[in-house]
Amino acid sequence: MTDPTMTDPTMTDPTVTDPTMTDALASEARERYADRPSSHYGPRRAHARQPKKRRRLRRAVLVLLGVVVLAAGGTYGWAETRLQREVDLGAYGDRPPPGEGTNYLVVGSDSRDGLSPDAVKDLRAGGGGGRRTDSMMLLHTGAHGTSMVSLPRDSWITVPGRLDTTTGKTKRPEGDKLNAAFAYGGPELLVHTVEKNTGLRIDHYAEIGFAGFVNIVDAIGGVRMCLDRDIKDKKSGADLRKGCHTLTGKQALAFVRQRHQEREGDLGRSKNQQKFLSTLAHQAAEPDTLFDPREIGPAMEAGLDTLIVDKDMSLRDLSEMFRAVQGVAGGQGKQINVPVSGIGVPTSKGNVLKWDAKRSARLFDDLRRDRRVTETGKTSRR
Repeated sequence: MTDPTMTDPTMTDPTVTDPTMTDALASEARERYADRPSSHYGPRRAHARQPKKRRRLRRAVLVLLGVVVLAAGGTYGWAETRLQREVDLGAYGDRPPPGEGTNYLVVGSDSRDGLSPDAVKDLRAGGGGGRRTDSMMLLHTGAHGTSMVSLPRDSWITVPGRLDTTTGKTKRPEGDKLNAAFAYGGPELLVHTVEKNTGLRIDHYAEIGFAGFVNIVDAIGGVRMCLDRDIKDKKSGADLRKGCHTLTGKQALAFVRQRHQEREGDLGRSKNQQKFLSTLAHQAAEPDTLFDPREIGPAMEAGLDTLIVDKDMSLRDLSEMFRAVQGVAGGQGKQINVPVSGIGVPTSKGNVLKWDAKRSARLFDDLRRDRRVTETGKTSRR
């Protein structure tokens, strides 16, 4: 038989004689202790839940960070092995002394490596053999932020003396287009030429070909660009209407290559390339892309497959370069063209762009000394 004292609290406490009093006492206890942290009632319960929730959230964040770090570590190691470190920046010797800050030479080449014959035809990337530059940008990072300076490929410069590999003879310094230095001696002669004509020491070099460019754009789902006019260029294949578009890799390549509709020709193309590059970097760094392995993984692979860098470039250096370009898109730097005093100037090597001697010298001196850049890059007509 069940002991009634085990089920009826009124029989275990001599002070309680009526069950209704039990409810009253309980209610009184709740009111008395409700505001105390040690109470089992009221605010105490909510108070206890919140630290537990915060602890669980912190643990979840730490676990997530651990996974990200491990994944990043694996990706880092994989990417380090994929970098094509081919360019010897000191191949020609006689280099300028190191300056303040860091200087990168960023080059887009017309290399067709990685493209099938059908892709070359589809992208209108044919024409001529070898490897030439389609864009050149000098990226300077330092105490006053980032300056991205376009160096138009038709710039009239002095190509330093060199050994002509086709004849075996030593050639004297000569006037030519900046693009010719790359055609004559590849990245090494291009770097040497830029250093001689600017007085800046190039710390790192990065070059990407057509295939890598197209694949990166497609890997991140296209790049959003807004155009202030229609662009139609038969040679590059550009056919874009005024307004905002998400450009595919093919459309983007056509856009950055076209110049025949640009009033300033190669100079106008350089401005488009700057705008597109900074937009591409900015979009690739957005959280939806950066932390989505389905997008950033293929984009990294696409870029590394055709990316050529100098022998001292580390993945950290490459990341810092990328962040600098992305920062320019976010307003944390300047986008300018090298100051030009003449467009379409006829020479024995065709029509060229001539740099404004005084203004360009002042710009390069500011970069070398890592001073705040005041140059606007606007063309001066004389």
